Order: sequence, then structure tokens, then C-alpha cells
Amino acid sequence: MIYSLLIIILVSIPTYFYIEIEKQSYKQTKIQELQRYVVGVEKNIYDFSNSIDNIYNFPRSFLYDSYIYDKNKKSIFSTNANSFSFVYFEHKKNLIYKKVILHTNRLNARYLIVSRDFSYKDIYTKFFIFALILGMIVFFLALFFIKMSIYPFEKANKYLNSFFNDAMHELKTPLGVMQLNLEILKKKEKTKEISRLLGSLNSITMIYEDLEYLIKYKYVDYRKEHIDFSNFLSNRVDFFNDLAENKNILITHDIADNIYFNINRVELQRIIDNTISNAIKHSNKNKKIDIKLYSNESAIIFCVKDSGYGIIDTRKIFTRYYRENEGRGDFGIGLSIVKNISLKYNINIEVESSLGEGSTFTYTFLK
Repeated sequence: MIYSLLIIILVSIPTYFYIEIEKQSYKQTKIQELQRYVVGVEKNIYDFSNSIDNIYNFPRSFLYDSYIYDKNKKSIFSTNANSFSFVYFEHKKNLIYKKVILHTNRLNARYLIVSRDFSYKDIYTKFFIFALILGMIVFFLALFFIKMSIYPFEKANKYLNSFFNDAMHELKTPLGVMQLNLEILKKKEKTKEISRLLGSLNSITMIYEDLEYLIKYKYVDYRKEHIDFSNFLSNRVDFFNDLAENKNILITHDIADNIYFNINRVELQRIIDNTISNAIKHSNKNKKIDIKLYSNESAIIFCVKDSGYGIIDTRKIFTRYYRENEGRGDFGIGLSIVKNISLKYNINIEVESSLGEGSTFTYTFLK
């Protein structure tokens, strides 16, 4: 559409000047036709004066109106049902006329005025049709060439989507097997190495789940479920304990019992996981993270407070691919996913942060 409009604007500039020239030519042609008719009427008056006829038949026309006036400029005759004053024509718009001073004649007429209605309607109609046809031709040509030009990109994008879907599917099974076996090993022999492996694997799993959601959310219908928020959050806290232990971070939690909310399980997990993982990722070693879940009559409050580096600009962190510090390994997609889900479920997000002291993320789920 933009391309078509630009082409039409470019074409309209010379067209405008052409129309002005065409209008002048059109008006001049009509004036010349009028003059020829006036000459005919004038000759007819003189012929009658030189004849012996007693009855004068004034020339009639569907295009032209004729008026004759005496030497005092009083109306003698007109082919129009209305008789206009001598100066009427000077102030009338959309009209062309010709005044002629007559010689002595039997009608005692001194002035002849011939007029006709005049407008540029025909010119404008012609150019409107021309512009419409031109616009349609330009639009469909532009559409055709754009489709032809983007076809390779659409094809590449289709292959890329197919690759991502296949890759995500292939990664899911080995990730699950690795996590299951590491958890079994940890139960048999709890060592720092196994805890670190499990924590790292959990980080990879988080990235995998974010990417999977990002690929699927546009065409997968994530339906609401009546979820035990309390139990679900407790399980996710347990999931992140290994990741926190790698940095000697203590996760404390105060989770009220029997809190339920209608939300999709996958989308609730994305909110919880991204918030807790960011708190761990951006907290210094040997610090603490506080997690709270409670409710009142109107809302459920989920709060995560860390002791991290702090956030420079809290307004930008929910923008996709935005990273305040590229050295910390962020992809910049987690919080943008959280923002989209929050908008979907009308969840209010408040972020408080102090540089060097930490940040607090508070989610208000309206009942």
C-alpha cells in the first residue's frame, strides 16, 4: 500500500500540471465554439434586417442562451425563460459568455450576449477514471512484484520454522532423560558436581521451555485450568533449589495454602520460572531470595525479592531482546513472554529496584 501510494503521488505531480493545461485548453475550446455560435446569431440578426420578412425567428440552441438589449441596456428578448440584467453575467460563476455590440438593425438591439453553463466536470471525470485505473494497475503490479520478491523469504522462514520445531522436539527427550538420571544420581550420592550439573541442566531446560513457548504461543490454544497455585509454586521452588545452591543462594518462601487461580499451567510456569530464574541469575553469591504468595478478597499476590545487582531501567526490561548486561547470558525473551501472558490474564506487574541492593517483582492476579 505504501509503495502504491508513493507511485500515485509521484504520478500525480506531473498529472496535476497536465490537468491545468488541459483545463485551459478545454476552456479555450468552449470559448471558440461560443464565438462561432455568436457570429452565427449576429449574422442571422443582420440577415433579418436586410430581408423583407416581418417575422423574425431567433436562433435556438440547447447549449447556448441568447439575450439582446437596447441601447439603454434594457432587455428586449432572451431565449431563456428568465431575463437577466445586463451586468448579471459579470458576477455569475460557472458560466462563459460573449458580449457583442450590434450595428443598426430592425430589432433596435444594441447588445447581444450569448452564454452557456461551464464546468470542468468532464475533465475531472476523465482524470478520475484515469487515476482509478492507474491506481489499480500500480497496486496489483506492486502486489505481484512484492509477492514475487518475498517468496524466497517466506520459503526460508517456512524451512526455519520447520527446523526449530524439529530441533525442539529432538531436544526434549534427551533433556528429560538427563534430568531424570541426574536426579537419581543426586538421591544416591549428593555431591557438588552433580548439583552443579543438575542446576545447569535446569537452566538449559528453562531456555528450552521459553523458546518452545515463543514458537508455539501464536497457534497453540493455551486453555485455562483451575490450578492449585500454592502447590504449583512450591514445586517450582524445589525445581530451582539446585540452581540456587550452585551460587550458595538461599531461597526462603512464605506460600499460603489453598490458593487457586484459573490460568493455563504452561503460562503460569513461564511467569514463575522466568521471575525466579532471573532472581537467581542476577543475585550475588551467598545472598537470599524471598518468595511470597498470599491472597486477599480481590486478588492473589505473588512476590519475588532478590539481593542482586538492581535494574537500571525497569521500563525496558519487558522489551523483547533487551539486555541490560550482555555479559550475564540473557537472551532477552523471558520477561517479554511474562509481559504478554500478564496482558492476556490482566495481571498487574510492579517492579521496584535499587542498584546494588536488589529488585522486587510483584504480580497481582485479580480474582
